[in-house]
Amino acid sequence: MSTFPWLTALVAWPLVAALATALTGVGRGRPAAGAATGGGAFSAGAARTVALVGALVEAALVVGAFLAFDTGAAGTHQLTETYAWIPALGASYAVGVDGVALLLVALSVGLVPLVILAAWHEQGGDAVRLRRYLATVLVLLSFMVLVFTARDVFLFYVVFEAMLIPAYFLIGGFGQGAQRRYAAVKFLMFSLGGGLIMLAAVVALYLQVPVDAATGLRPEDAFLTDNLTGLALDPTAERLMFAAFFLAFAIKAPMFPVHTWLPDVTQNATPGTSTLLICVLDKVGTFGMLTLCLPLFPEASRWAAPFVVVLAVISILYGAILAIGQSDVLRLIGYTSVSHFGFIILGIFTFTSVGVSGSSFMMLNHGISTGALFLLAGFAIARHPRHSQLVSDYGGMRTVAPVLGGTFLVAGLSALALPGLATFVSEIMVFLGAYGRWPAAVLVAVPAVVLAATYVLLTYQRMFTGPVGAEITGAKDLGGREKTVAGVLVAALVVLGLVPGPALDYVREPASVSVELVGATDPEPVLGAAEGSEQ
Repeated sequence: MSTFPWLTALVAWPLVAALATALTGVGRGRPAAGAATGGGAFSAGAARTVALVGALVEAALVVGAFLAFDTGAAGTHQLTETYAWIPALGASYAVGVDGVALLLVALSVGLVPLVILAAWHEQGGDAVRLRRYLATVLVLLSFMVLVFTARDVFLFYVVFEAMLIPAYFLIGGFGQGAQRRYAAVKFLMFSLGGGLIMLAAVVALYLQVPVDAATGLRPEDAFLTDNLTGLALDPTAERLMFAAFFLAFAIKAPMFPVHTWLPDVTQNATPGTSTLLICVLDKVGTFGMLTLCLPLFPEASRWAAPFVVVLAVISILYGAILAIGQSDVLRLIGYTSVSHFGFIILGIFTFTSVGVSGSSFMMLNHGISTGALFLLAGFAIARHPRHSQLVSDYGGMRTVAPVLGGTFLVAGLSALALPGLATFVSEIMVFLGAYGRWPAAVLVAVPAVVLAATYVLLTYQRMFTGPVGAEITGAKDLGGREKTVAGVLVAALVVLGLVPGPALDYVREPASVSVELVGATDPEPVLGAAEGSEQ
């Protein structure tokens, strides 16, 4: 067993890299906006290099964590570290990962260097703004890793709220839309509101921990998730606490009807920021439902499941229908995520091994396919002389930028779950798992497959086919840096679509553990039941 603190290293290193990035070029003076020479150019180039190297070192640490992880025991938490933090409150610095958490950590770490490469010339050429933006991205990475690895509920809550700070500045301070400050405040208010409600439930849950008869005190590690799992809770209290946790996670997810912050954020943030927020940060919502709501509140989870499934199906259809009607390409991609998160939540609340496995796998696949859509849309926007985000301002881009057009099509086809690409496997697993528990929900949700094909193919047709738009006649195709970003993402979509087995090995056992903890069992196969009756 490895004794190296892999997870602490993964949390700490981005903070070191962020500090180094923020200090790069300090003392050389603030360059004028658009400066291309002198200290400003040095500062911008050095900051990019330092941030990228820092992100790549983090990726190397993830590889080390994977090598130290035992895939055969993916349902148990490994690489664990536990240290007393605030003993008086029962809070510990406790980290560990099962297979699902490790995949989400890898998704977080893997997307950041691609976002840095994609943002190479962002922030208007202002070197100071660029290095602050990159430093903030690295700080957010540290928080994302910690929230997926936290095994103490109090630690999880603190990081859950702390992530809002860098996210707020990435949207409001470094966004590109006219209403970026409004979008940032809306995001903050929604998230804070849900977080404060969850805090009340965190305190209530702590009070359920038995007091030691000899000392009259609760344990110094009372907030460890292992210690909170299996508590004998009053049914009414359990349902109220579940509702508080679930609301906070539904806002983050985002889920209908508490999703309205999402389209404003995607329209006004940079594509790189949207990639991190929607493809990684929002997974905290579905990850929290899976790893906190189900094991801590099993009876309440079963009680709420019909209501949650209805909301999930509404999200699936609602997000897809609204995506079709959007004129802003980044807002459109945001609405597609409302639909995809509906699939993820539906899979979680099937309480079946296949459904939960598919949901866990879809968290990874959605992050890659939607991240590709955001970043490739950003490349197209950068080529428009007015940096327009309107779909109608493009047309025929495939002619002038064939690589951009081709990779955007592959990402779009993955988003609509084309066989052979990553999302197909996970979406089919969700449908199969849900049909065994909620067949009516599957029948209602199936039209979303056609709706997804509609919004993807219409968007591609309007932006990339037909006559070349007058404003993009001289647009260039992807350069080497951009091809690297697109190539990595497309390769991941193809590999996970054609060879999903290795990734599924990380989610299969955790799914079985989740089903067991919630007190459910997999439904009997219909065919098997029929054969049994004949005999």
